[in-house]
Amino acid sequence: MKITLTLAVGLFIAAGFAAAQEAKKPREFSLHAELPQFWKLIPKEAKLDAVGKGFGFTEGPVWDPAGFLYVSDEEQNKIYKLSLDGQKSEVIALGDPDGSTYDREHRLIDCASVLRAIIRITPDGKYETLADRFEGKKFNSPNDVVLGPDGALYFTDPTLDLPKGEQQELEFQGVFRLDSKGNVTLLTKELSQPNGLAFSPDGKKFYVDDSKERNIRVYDFHPRGTVSNGRIFGEEPGGKGDGVPDGIKLDGNGNLYVTGPGGIWIWDSQGRHLGTIMMPEQPANLAWGGPQGNTLYITATTSVYKLETSTKGFIPYLHKSKK
Repeated sequence: MKITLTLAVGLFIAAGFAAAQEAKKPREFSLHAELPQFWKLIPKEAKLDAVGKGFGFTEGPVWDPAGFLYVSDEEQNKIYKLSLDGQKSEVIALGDPDGSTYDREHRLIDCASVLRAIIRITPDGKYETLADRFEGKKFNSPNDVVLGPDGALYFTDPTLDLPKGEQQELEFQGVFRLDSKGNVTLLTKELSQPNGLAFSPDGKKFYVDDSKERNIRVYDFHPRGTVSNGRIFGEEPGGKGDGVPDGIKLDGNGNLYVTGPGGIWIWDSQGRHLGTIMMPEQPANLAWGGPQGNTLYITATTSVYKLETSTKGFIPYLHKSKK
């Protein structure tokens, strides 16, 4: 009996040690296909390359056709201009900058969490507040922003980065529209923690993910800047520390690339999970870019990576400029 008990205890300890070692195992880049269509988008021989290292926590990548990226660093509290050879230069020092985009006039727009505002940044490092309130109450902490088909800016406003010591004034975490005249309109307040957002290339669908519920919602988008018929598009379940749905981008064919547990989940327009790009560091956001528009630039914790794909990305501010 003692021998059996000792053996059982030994096996239990060994199993626990093995599990702990597995948990400590460093993450690696890999491609996991759920459906064959995945390989039409991501080459089997695709390689992940680092563009920039040594950041605190990267977010808000924006591709400029001149051949560089803007990258937010939420820990170093700066927005950088990152060249493709890895050189970076400070654009502005700003408390907890988050998601960013270009507007229709090719001006840099950022979700400034500490300011609780949507701001426009000039190349010389100055900024202008475009909006910081809804119906007289301060935003929570704007998180991500995208240019809409109508030229307006659309953004999420969760409490994820609400500055310490400050009070939440709005009773909900909303998704908003900001027009060129500074008018702010609430689109929906049904999400628990809205985060990433994106439009379909034809401008008829509007996607928003919910980090708390770990799902992606889709809405019908209407020309006057309203949405309807919100429903669950897909779910990205995972354990604590695995990552949650965050940044979203689409390719020209309407496939979604959503950061989530382990890496970037790829979905087709019908809500089928095609596969996952497993990342060595947890990604928070991504952007299309490169000379052909087929390169995914990925902000993942302390680094910025790039991955060449077999498809062309949908970049709203470049798409609009061609009209």
